[in-house]
Amino acid sequence: MRNIIMLFLACAACDTAPQRESRRTVAAFEVPLPDAAERDAFLALLRHEAEASGFHLDAATPEELQRLSEVSPITLNATIWRGKEDREIVASAMDYRDNLGRIWISFAKGEDPKGFARFRQHLMQSVARRWPGTLSLPIMPTGAIPLPADLIRTPSGYAVNPAEKARYDLPPTPPAPSSAVR
Repeated sequence: MRNIIMLFLACAACDTAPQRESRRTVAAFEVPLPDAAERDAFLALLRHEAEASGFHLDAATPEELQRLSEVSPITLNATIWRGKEDREIVASAMDYRDNLGRIWISFAKGEDPKGFARFRQHLMQSVARRWPGTLSLPIMPTGAIPLPADLIRTPSGYAVNPAEKARYDLPPTPPAPSSAVR
């Protein structure tokens, strides 16, 4: 009990630090990877593209995923890093219980935004060729990705459900123009 109280006091003394602009999420996509073979192919592609750009990939092992799944189901958890000492996150890919088999990959702005954008565009072209069901995810003004339950699928990717826009401080959807002639 004493440890819990100490942890609470330590957390209460901490103030949330503003997110560094370089860590802001600037793009995100959902990639359909329904089985282990597809996830392995995706990780191989991520690893290849990361290394070709001077980055590296860290991915959870099957044993680590099994342990993580004891808390919440997960089938993939990987991060692309810049620098040998994991200096800066380039991209992160994972799924959760609400979107198992549909991996969300998100990309940071980075300290080299133009370089990170080139990497993202090249990687996502390769991903979309291999997995044509890949869809874009909306990024909120805060850099967050909405909850899966708050999204609707559109022909061009996902969008925030109009009924949930207020939750994300988004302006309401304007009413559709009337087609009646007066």
